[in-house]
Amino acid sequence: MRERRLHRAMTGSSDAERLLSTLELTEYEETALTELLTLGRTTAPDLSNATGIPKARIYGVLESLAEYGYIKIIPDRPKEYQPKPPAEILDRAVENERQSFLEYESRIEEHRDQFLAEFGPRYDQATQEITPTEELFYVVDVGEPSERETRALYSDAGSQVDVVSKSFEYFKRVEPAVSDALARGVELRFLLLHPDHLTPENRDIQADIVAHVSESYPDVEIRFSEDKLPLRGTIADPDLEYETGKAVFQVEETDVPLHMRQAAVTESGSLVAAMERYFALIWEYESEPVG
Repeated sequence: MRERRLHRAMTGSSDAERLLSTLELTEYEETALTELLTLGRTTAPDLSNATGIPKARIYGVLESLAEYGYIKIIPDRPKEYQPKPPAEILDRAVENERQSFLEYESRIEEHRDQFLAEFGPRYDQATQEITPTEELFYVVDVGEPSERETRALYSDAGSQVDVVSKSFEYFKRVEPAVSDALARGVELRFLLLHPDHLTPENRDIQADIVAHVSESYPDVEIRFSEDKLPLRGTIADPDLEYETGKAVFQVEETDVPLHMRQAAVTESGSLVAAMERYFALIWEYESEPVG
């Protein structure tokens, strides 16, 4: 994504700001596009007066919006700017991200052979001395790092993904990977903490997620755990013969602030199998279907 974009907090934002934040524009770009969609065709000076964006900045902001494909420049005297229809703006936003990814992928592939030739031998030499215990798992911070690992887990899954979560509050941030896994025929099961064990806030979050998943992905099985869950995470392609599998997990740490928590990532077949046995026992004997 473009590094110069400004990710804005959504707390306290208006509905328009909240919806436009999905385009990941700068504050000035967001303000200008909102006003253009409200006013229609107008000039840069008039837009500057209507939004409070400095005249020294307004032309650059409008050029950026035109470059993204969100507005049209009308070569009049004076020059005017007109927003494109909302549906076209969203379609162009998706296409922009697709092109950005393809360009990034092309750069990676261009350097793949050199990268592997340079760093492959270093990695092989450095890992020769690693003990089996050290290979059991590695840790990442909870938040975007753990969610990134979880998205990769869905993307790599071949047949099965099982989830143990409290309210699955991060579902929307991994949903594209979930949707892609389902399209490939991967079987998904979500084991969530029973609402009686949740705070009112988390209960509402969970209810929204369950309703959304049930409506959008009816093939996903969801059950509520009767008791609290000491272990949470995502298990992909477990193998009870201990050969394959991958998982991202964490233990309940109520005394540790969220920003200090860590999740473990493992490709240990035996550890993944143990987690799957834990999941299967609760799923079969200590949970109930949603609804």
